[in-house]
Amino acid sequence: MNNTYYVKTLFSLIFFSSTLWSKPSHLSDKVVIPTNNWSSQRVLSNVVGQLIENLGSPVEYINISADRQWGALKRGVIHFQIEVWEPSMRQEFNKLVANGDIIDLGTHEAKVIEDWWYPKYVQDLCPELPQWQALNKCRALFKGAKKTDKGMYFGGPWNYGDADIIRALGLKFSIERLPDDSALWEQLTNAIEKKRPILMLNWSPNWTDDNIEGKFVNFPLYTEQCEKVPEWGLNKKLVKDCGNRIGGWLKKAAAPNLKQKFPCVYNLIQNISFTNKMITDASSLAVIKKLSDQAAAIEWSKKYAKDIKKWSSLECQQ
Repeated sequence: MNNTYYVKTLFSLIFFSSTLWSKPSHLSDKVVIPTNNWSSQRVLSNVVGQLIENLGSPVEYINISADRQWGALKRGVIHFQIEVWEPSMRQEFNKLVANGDIIDLGTHEAKVIEDWWYPKYVQDLCPELPQWQALNKCRALFKGAKKTDKGMYFGGPWNYGDADIIRALGLKFSIERLPDDSALWEQLTNAIEKKRPILMLNWSPNWTDDNIEGKFVNFPLYTEQCEKVPEWGLNKKLVKDCGNRIGGWLKKAAAPNLKQKFPCVYNLIQNISFTNKMITDASSLAVIKKLSDQAAAIEWSKKYAKDIKKWSSLECQQ
């Protein structure tokens, strides 16, 4: 992750803190779009932003974490989120929708997974993978340079309940939390270059789908009871003795003031539906081709021009 992104993020957080309770006048006529700390969200937010500008509305982007975006969305400081991932965002999203604080603008075609993952060559060293029981048996492979009897799992800043999984399933692993997706990919790249075993958070759709062979760990299958009823699973005292949901939804969310203030934008977001391939391509343009978010959005829009035309084919008055 380069210093420029950190500087931008710092200024965005300062800006966000000052606007949490009221929106400044210079943003009153702009559609404000959050950009989060993973590549597909940033690229596709820029894709949508460029479409909105084509509708005649100016756009402002704000760098903000996934956790902090909910309050901003509720208050109309930001206007929509184009990627709401079920495994990590379901609880907050469902609560705010149920309370009428934000609006559910529909579900993308894409189906998602977010969980523990490893590159394929790791399985040659630990043949019992991807079964989760192999993790403790092979934990020595994942120790790295640290003097410990625990394996290392690389996670991100997002809430996946990974520490709960470690406790509930008795995994002898520690978590090293990284600040964003770029830091995760740096760890992965270094590991692959040295053929070093690595166990890390990953998700699909993502750039790795088309570029790196790997597998998700097979944890006990997710059910709602796993998160609520300790007696349900293998651990009779703790919840979350299962993996995250496989084939989860990917939704869109809107601020309560979006429809009234920007009806064209509201309709556009409703019309948009991303496929797994669309999201994989967006991420690949940023991570593999190393394009800026804006340049990647332009390239992505060229490839999916027919879909964009279909999403944009509506009549409305701003």
